[in-house]
Amino acid sequence: MSAMPHEPLTQADVLLEGFLALGTPEGFRAELIEGEIVVTPPPDGDHEDYIDLIVSQVLRRSRTDMQFSGNKGLKLESDPGSTRDHVIPDVTFAPRDLRLFRGADSWMPCDGVAMVVEVTSMRAHVDRETKRRCYARGGIPLYLLIDRGASALTLFSEAEGGDYLQRRTIHFGKVLPLPEPFAFELDTAAFE
Repeated sequence: MSAMPHEPLTQADVLLEGFLALGTPEGFRAELIEGEIVVTPPPDGDHEDYIDLIVSQVLRRSRTDMQFSGNKGLKLESDPGSTRDHVIPDVTFAPRDLRLFRGADSWMPCDGVAMVVEVTSMRAHVDRETKRRCYARGGIPLYLLIDRGASALTLFSEAEGGDYLQRRTIHFGKVLPLPEPFAFELDTAAFE
C-alpha cells in the first residue's frame, strides 16, 4: 500500500486545530479572533443584567419575531490567508422563522444572523475594535455594543470592506432606534 502525500499544514491550520481541541474550564469561553486565542472568564452580574435588558425588549417589541442564543459560536470570514475567526457573541439574534439555531453545530456560519450583541468586559478593546471588524467581515448586518466604560451603547451597521460604515452612539438613559427587522426604539433608562 502506498502512502498518500499530504499537503503541509500551514500555521493557520495548526492554530485552528489547536484551538478546536482546546479544553476550557467550566464557564470560560475560548474564541479565535484574528489569529489570537482569547479566553474569557464567566461574566459578572451587571454584564448579565445588561443582556437581560436587551433580550427582553427585543422579544417583546421587535417587529420581526426573533430567536436568540446566548454564547453561540459563529464561524466568520477572516482576512485572506488567515484562520477563520471563531467568535462567541454575548447574544445572537435571528428571525424566528429561520430557526437558525436548530440543528446547528457548535460553530455555525453567520448567514441569517440579524444582530449580535456584546457587553464590554475586562478586555473592552476586543469588543470595541477586534470583534467589530470580525462581525463586519462576517456580513452581520447589526452589531450592538454596550460599553460599560463609556456608559453608552453603539449600534454599528452597513458592513462593508471589513468594518461598519455607520455607527450611532447614545448614552445610557436615552433611546436607540433599531432598524428593520427590529424596528423599535430600544429604551436604555434602566441601564443607568
